[in-house]
Amino acid sequence: QWATIRIEKGVKKPQPQMLKTPAANGIIERDETPMEKEIARLHRVDFEFSDIFYFCRKGFEAIVEDEVTQRFSSEELVSWNLLTRTNVNFHYISLRLTVVWVIGVIVRYCFLLPLRFTLAAIGITSMIAGTTMVGQLPNSSVKNYLSEVVHLTCSRILVRALSGTIHYHNKENKPQKGGICVANHTSPIDAIILTNDGCYAMVGQVHGGLMGVIQRATVKACPHVWFERSEIKDRHLVTKRLREHVADKSKLPILIFPEGTCINNTSVMMFKKGSFEIGGTIYPVAIKYDPQFGDAFWNSSKYNIVSYLLRIMTSWAIVCHVWYMPPMVRKEGEDAVQFANRVRSAIARQGGLTELPWDGGLKRAKVKDTFKEEQQKNYSKMLVRNGSIG
Repeated sequence: QWATIRIEKGVKKPQPQMLKTPAANGIIERDETPMEKEIARLHRVDFEFSDIFYFCRKGFEAIVEDEVTQRFSSEELVSWNLLTRTNVNFHYISLRLTVVWVIGVIVRYCFLLPLRFTLAAIGITSMIAGTTMVGQLPNSSVKNYLSEVVHLTCSRILVRALSGTIHYHNKENKPQKGGICVANHTSPIDAIILTNDGCYAMVGQVHGGLMGVIQRATVKACPHVWFERSEIKDRHLVTKRLREHVADKSKLPILIFPEGTCINNTSVMMFKKGSFEIGGTIYPVAIKYDPQFGDAFWNSSKYNIVSYLLRIMTSWAIVCHVWYMPPMVRKEGEDAVQFANRVRSAIARQGGLTELPWDGGLKRAKVKDTFKEEQQKNYSKMLVRNGSIG
């Protein structure tokens, strides 16, 4: 805030303030009139070339300011945190601010980064070695206890490597064994944030490299559920394995991120229904990061995992709040989609996040042909209906 005030004092001419919430006022003025009413204003029944302008305008509106794209870029800050400049006034940098920023760079890269890297190396090495040794023990309560100790200890070391400051709320609602923990997804470190306060059985795809080494070591000591690439495409096989896990009340709760991709912590997007078809008790968890101290969002389309880890390990700190919410069960007559939407709404309200109906997969995938065909069908039905009336 001090840096921001100094910048604003250095501005000679008043500058228009950047919108804090682009979706609130918008770059363009949207017309929310439905297609039927919009075209019906022309009082005709047949197709005309002028109809094309309606679809062109809607297309331009979607391209200029859609609700999906802006959720995959870093959250806009109101003030400068001496990491990145995200305000139109921030090119008015004084000598004093430049000196402060340079000192900050020296502290973050020459002092914090080596220390954090050392802690991260200790945490990862301890995780691999500890779970490998525990995995050699026969299945028993002692093995489960030692596995939890190793996971908790190593996760806490890794959180220290990020200078993590985590505030856990409503711990009486923590996920119980035999349940399913679902949370909004911002970063790969979400799992570490949650494991810092309790153990979970992870669900995910088998990876190679260092991540693959960690997966193969941890699965020996804890009943994580890792899928091969060919298996994860088989929804029925995935559901079967997860149901078998949930049916055993002695196993750790499953941790799932139903969005399927990282969102920038300003909203919660569509939850995939697979997690809610398994049955059992759902334990919702809301995670909200404070971007003032560091940007935890991973834009995987822009940064690889190494670049991302370098960014967060050279930030000031990772500060976040975690809310454990009361368990939820599927109501009678409620399908998996409705249940998923109800859980998503609860997480959005608790975390102060915007609730969006869109699939996070749109981050990389093209719009499905079925969506385009639906608009075409609506338009053709309208023409037929109007033609019959005429």
